[in-house]
Amino acid sequence: MPKTQAQIYRNMSRVRSKGSKIERAFAKALRANGLHFRRHPRSIFGIPDFVLRDQKIVIFCDSHFWHGYKWRTEKLKIQNNRRFWVNKIETNIKRDRLVNRTLKKQGWRVLRFWEDRIIESIETCIEAIQNLNRI
Repeated sequence: MPKTQAQIYRNMSRVRSKGSKIERAFAKALRANGLHFRRHPRSIFGIPDFVLRDQKIVIFCDSHFWHGYKWRTEKLKIQNNRRFWVNKIETNIKRDRLVNRTLKKQGWRVLRFWEDRIIESIETCIEAIQNLNRI
C-alpha cells in the first residue's frame, strides 16, 4: 500500500542510530558470553556499535535498508524520493567501506553483521567473535 510523504517522513524520523532492537539483543548476547565491550566510542573512527578493546575488535550491526543489503535489487524497489534515497544509501555503503579500510589499517579487526543474521542466529555472530579471539 503506498504511503504518503508525511507517513514516510514520520516513520523515517523515528529511526535511531543507537539503541536499536538488534543492538540491544547483541549487547545482551555479548554480556551472556562474558565479552566486555564499549558502545559507540567516539574516539574510534566510524563510531562502531561495539568495541572489544582488549581483543582489538570493532563490531557494526548493520540494518538492511540503511547499509544497502542486496542493494542492486533493493534499490529498484524504492519509489518515493528515489534520487535522494539511492544517493543516501550509496553514500552509506561507500562510507562503510572507508571505515573498514581505515580501521584495518589502524590494526582493528572489523566485523559487520546484517540485521537478519543477528535476529535469526545471534549465536553464529558470537561464535565469529570468539573465533577471532582464538587467532
